[in-house]
Amino acid sequence: MAAKKGADKTSKDEQIGFHKGSLTTLVKERQELARIIGIVEQLIQFHMGALKELGVDLAQQTEIQEAMGVSPGKKGSKKKPIDEIL
Repeated sequence: MAAKKGADKTSKDEQIGFHKGSLTTLVKERQELARIIGIVEQLIQFHMGALKELGVDLAQQTEIQEAMGVSPGKKGSKKKPIDEIL
């Protein structure tokens, strides 16, 4: 009986370690994703500025696309919830 309690404690400690390690990894992944999003946002702003300097009115183009029933940047793809993916 005492051996079983020791095994349960070890198993619980292993589970705790596993979940703590997973959280550490996921937090680092989230930080990296935020960094990448920042870079992409800078690139978007750069290209929008360049188009504006060239006389392209992005707001007007968006309005035209919406009037035609086309969502800018979306091509009919619907994202599945994560529980369906897993």
